[in-house]
Amino acid sequence: MEESLTYLQQRANHDWLMGYDSKQFHILTEQFFQQLTQFSQGRIRPKIIIAEQNPQRFLAAFLAAVAAECPIFLCNPNWVQQEWQFVLETVQPDLIFGQGVNLPNTQYPIPNTQYPIPNHIMIPTGGSSGNIRFAIHTWETLMASVRGFHNYFGGQSVNSFCVLPLYHVSGLMQFMRSFTTGGRLIIQSFKQVEAGENFNINPGEFFISLVPTQLQRCLQNTQLTHWLSRFQTVLLGGAPAWDSLLEQARCNNIRLAPTYGMTETASQVVTLKPEDFLAGNNSCGQILPHAKVTIRSSTGELLGTNQTGMITIQANSLALGYYPSIRNESETTPIPHLKSDDLGFFDDRGYLNVVGRSSRKIITGGENVYPAEVEAAIQATQLVRDVCVTGIADRYWGQVVTAIYVPQSETVSPTLLQAVLKDKLSKYKQPKHWVPVASLPRNAQGKVDYEKLKTLVMTCLETPNSPLQRSR
Repeated sequence: MEESLTYLQQRANHDWLMGYDSKQFHILTEQFFQQLTQFSQGRIRPKIIIAEQNPQRFLAAFLAAVAAECPIFLCNPNWVQQEWQFVLETVQPDLIFGQGVNLPNTQYPIPNTQYPIPNHIMIPTGGSSGNIRFAIHTWETLMASVRGFHNYFGGQSVNSFCVLPLYHVSGLMQFMRSFTTGGRLIIQSFKQVEAGENFNINPGEFFISLVPTQLQRCLQNTQLTHWLSRFQTVLLGGAPAWDSLLEQARCNNIRLAPTYGMTETASQVVTLKPEDFLAGNNSCGQILPHAKVTIRSSTGELLGTNQTGMITIQANSLALGYYPSIRNESETTPIPHLKSDDLGFFDDRGYLNVVGRSSRKIITGGENVYPAEVEAAIQATQLVRDVCVTGIADRYWGQVVTAIYVPQSETVSPTLLQAVLKDKLSKYKQPKHWVPVASLPRNAQGKVDYEKLKTLVMTCLETPNSPLQRSR
């Protein structure tokens, strides 16, 4: 992919990768590219896993592999042995870029299994199941997302302050936007941000992307709250945000931009602009130029304004499928449309409002309950630091609403929470089970691992004198 090298040449004499030597990055990328082209001589292009801990090496390996048109698998260097075992057996890589990564001794068939189209970029996504799978992208699908974002926010160079992992679409796309639009890029862990290790920059010139749990932690620190309020735009995604969190951000004049998107769409396809957020809008915003989003019934019929249905997406940024399956071995364009698992509606001003996940809907006593609504009501009590609502099988009700929560203090009890929620939620929506925990099983993007959560709740149900408590 010559285009990636062209961008590299254009950035060669610019100090754009802040905190690192941009010239050294250029040299390292060229070295990796030479290594890959030599490896490819006389054989098919190698399948490459990139799991570098060092951001400079990660991005250099990524650009080199794109330029060499190799199949690329972006991987989390902190996966545990079982996860790595699954990935290595699935991918059967020829090369692994990953200094310091503890990999299991995996044996898989040789020679390398062929993969039909060389220039695919596989980005990991676990969804709600926690199981690792790879969405198949290309440089072109990622660039379609960049162009949509760039146009939506005015066509200027995009400076990014990245605290999200580069192996995830949320971090990778921040690099893509800055690298290809002539912007600057800062890469820092969120722990460093919390420790106050911030660059001497003008935040008003930068975008920063956060997940709701990161925003919540920033808002609990006066200095971080002030620092965040100075950013040009604070993109918020990865998981649903609750209304009280949004209101707290608004009260602190944080230029928040809630987004809707996923790995399969190469990040956001809908975004709320900061000025709309500060004016009191709590939606996910309007559609970006590169996408078309519609609301459809379960039978595929197009729904109108304020009608709730399945969110369906068409975009040039859509993935081709999931590794190793694609629609056709000669296919190089995105899937025609993506029927998401999300329920939502467009209001009369064209703003997308997400109701919740169809697959997470709880049916209790014949009534439909959407966890996002219950979670938001519990968060609004300010008695919990974190909460997740799910349905547990029940012989009488079919399912019962269950809240797994992290209390703000030892004095917070189910009795207290029930009393506060009494007039906030219909009776059938109020949790019947309450499970206090020290923390919820979340990944780096703030998404709950529902498989681990289910195991935790079932263990409590089966354990005498467990912390699980039932409403009476």
